[in-house]
Amino acid sequence: MDGDTHGRGPRLPNGAREAELLGLLQRAEAALTPGEVAELLGGELTYSTVVTILTRMHAKGLLTRTRRGRAYAYAPVTDDAGLAARRMRTVLETRPDREAVLARFADGLSATDADLLRQLLGPEPDSGD
Repeated sequence: MDGDTHGRGPRLPNGAREAELLGLLQRAEAALTPGEVAELLGGELTYSTVVTILTRMHAKGLLTRTRRGRAYAYAPVTDDAGLAARRMRTVLETRPDREAVLARFADGLSATDADLLRQLLGPEPDSGD
């Protein structure tokens, strides 16, 4: 076999497929059903594969879903920046030494990113000197 999924396009890792579907949903103007997603993909994935991927993404908290007829319509819970921030928080929350993780993260920032982070955190409180 040549990496094809029965003539349906190249086989990609689940993370790549999830990213592909997430991007498609983020560009959509409204929530989409699995059938609509499969159609937009031009038959690259079967309907059942699309349902499986969307269901897994919903279980991971990446998508919301609402009933539309006999199917669910899926939409992202947030934009790309929001999803990246959620991943960063998840990593931080699963580590026992938050201070060490944050220190390593801060040490790895470029000067520009460190300045931006300082701006986003706001001014330091007055020390009362």
